Amino acid sequence: MRKSFAGLLATLIAVCMLLAACTQSDAPNETDPSATLDGSGGSSAAPVEISVFAQQETGIDLRTNDFSKLLEQKFNAKFNWEIISMDGAKEKRQISLASGDYPEAYILTAYVDQFSQSDVLKYGKQGVFVPLNDLIDQYAPNIKAAMEEDPSLRAFNTAPDGNIYGLVAYSECFHCSYPNKMWVNTKWLERLKLEMPKTTAEFKQMLAAFKNNDPNGNGVADEIPLSGSTEDFGVHIVPYLMNGFIYDDDRNYLFMKDGKVDTVANKPQWKEGIAFIKSLYDEGLIDPGAFIQNAEALKRVGDNADVEILGAATAMHPAIFVSERTQDYAPLPPLTGPYASYATYDGGGIPPGAKFVITNKASKEAQIALIQMVDYMYTPEGQTNAQSGLEGKGWRKAKAGEEAMSEGTKPMFANLSPIEKPLAKNSGWSGMAHFYMPKEYRDSWVASTDIYSQDGYERRLSEATLLYEGHAPSELFMDWSIWIDPAEADEAGILQSNLVHYIDQSTLQFITGDLDLDKDWDSFVNGLANMQVNRYVQMMQKAYDLSISKP
Repeated sequence: MRKSFAGLLATLIAVCMLLAACTQSDAPNETDPSATLDGSGGSSAAPVEISVFAQQETGIDLRTNDFSKLLEQKFNAKFNWEIISMDGAKEKRQISLASGDYPEAYILTAYVDQFSQSDVLKYGKQGVFVPLNDLIDQYAPNIKAAMEEDPSLRAFNTAPDGNIYGLVAYSECFHCSYPNKMWVNTKWLERLKLEMPKTTAEFKQMLAAFKNNDPNGNGVADEIPLSGSTEDFGVHIVPYLMNGFIYDDDRNYLFMKDGKVDTVANKPQWKEGIAFIKSLYDEGLIDPGAFIQNAEALKRVGDNADVEILGAATAMHPAIFVSERTQDYAPLPPLTGPYASYATYDGGGIPPGAKFVITNKASKEAQIALIQMVDYMYTPEGQTNAQSGLEGKGWRKAKAGEEAMSEGTKPMFANLSPIEKPLAKNSGWSGMAHFYMPKEYRDSWVASTDIYSQDGYERRLSEATLLYEGHAPSELFMDWSIWIDPAEADEAGILQSNLVHYIDQSTLQFITGDLDLDKDWDSFVNGLANMQVNRYVQMMQKAYDLSISKP
């Protein structure tokens, strides 16, 4: 039910833009890198070769990419790319490190896969990841200034021992902060004379009408009432529906009450939530593919050529599951269920861990070139060229009379790639380039007041997110800002991975009928205990207590 990234990507990337054979050296090269630079951005020596592991998105060729070439020229470097596809990204990254023959740097796409906090601590302590503190102090004035001005940025990047072993994708994305949204086909509602549902019971009635009453008008029972996907950008069906019963964080299945951490997965409300979702599945109201398909397959459903067949879908935004029909879908606020009306909150859309690390394979020259490249991406010009491509290809300067996303903010940049049919120009790095996009930067993009125009999409998403804001529980286990005790990091990482997989798979089996809720529930709960869920909760409580005790 989680993380298998295959397609999306040109569309998701365009929105994130708005919104949002290797040369290695086991011993550092102590050559003074300053001798290779002529001080004007050019070089008087051969470029430093740098091996980089990266997840290559559809429509991008990092070897010939405009921004790759800009960095090589600007910083006298030559990339030797180790490129992987998005499918199985996490496994390929793990294999890369485990082999021992790893590259000098990893530049990852955070919403696909990146290093977890446990990974960062583990490999930092082992000396595999080079601490960046001194490099930032000496060669990265923009990163240094940003961390001095923004304590939260420094906190995200600083391990408990004070070292910065890697950098997060820092994007203060309001619409990303409530990723698990539901989008409903309003054309179908109008044809069937239905109102937007407000409760879980009304939602079920709407899906039944979508299935049985021929809302697309073709006389064929080809409608898919509800679908989703398996990636990690709000496309899971279970969290949105479960949040009417008990809080589903769509990550660790943890919640808090009176300062105490606990798991939701063994609670009666979780069981009742599964029973409700199973009732939808049993009545053919949920697309079975929602639990196994990637984003590309989901989009084929939304883009069905002959006639519209999709009634509702879970996603951070509609362009994930539909191309030319995004205007047909409107956001559905959190449903009121028997016990709650929650919405999953995701810490401002900033995933903890690291998307960028330098390894101990890197020479001193390579380390300096790499940190200078990232420092360039901490400037508005560098970040924009990186994510969007070069000026005139992926973006342009704002024109007189255009409005920025935030009132009172001067508009600086405008997107040149349409949301519904993004242009693949191989000019920028897209999501791989998301290094530093604070709110003031994101707000400086042109955002039309017409939310259905090319430049109005992020405003549309912001307005949609307002429907979810405030629906998170009053107490949250903020795993995105909590570091585990280094002595327990490995154990916690293993327990977390095993428990999440077990809960995911068991929940799916209960929904599809491979497990029986009446007969197998107690066995499932005992399985959680045997997998040391209490020990995991205990470690998370300790991490939480330490985090709130810090000045």
